[in-house]
Amino acid sequence: MTRVYVSAVMPITLEQAWSVLRDFNGLPDYHPFFAKSEIEEGRPADQVGCVRHFHDHDGNHIREELLSLSDRDHLCCYRILEAPALPVQGYLAEMRLKPITTSGQCFGEWWAEFEVAEADREDVMQRVSDTFRLAYEGATERFAKG
Repeated sequence: MTRVYVSAVMPITLEQAWSVLRDFNGLPDYHPFFAKSEIEEGRPADQVGCVRHFHDHDGNHIREELLSLSDRDHLCCYRILEAPALPVQGYLAEMRLKPITTSGQCFGEWWAEFEVAEADREDVMQRVSDTFRLAYEGATERFAKG
């Protein structure tokens, strides 16, 4: 099992970060990798069990299922159902936010576990790591621009 873990201190509040990152359908609004996204069957984006189907700028698609979403704990857990351009199996990820009480900033941690062939391991780990890192940066930039 391969594990990728990314953490970040964001110079925005927990509430600001969560308002962006909790939107299971919002990736194209703040993440440079993704061009469009939709929730299948018209379900709400915060409904456990909903499936997001999104595309990158090269036309590759990914389908992911929301497994849990907690406004109380500021966490989101999901799994990949289909990702033809990402050679992984059993991909499970969780993102969690916590307040940094001494500064008013937000601490985020995001991890994923999956199986991947050794030949693809380093590339996939970098892509997943970049995806998480850029999500945190994108959420921060939404508020830095005012």
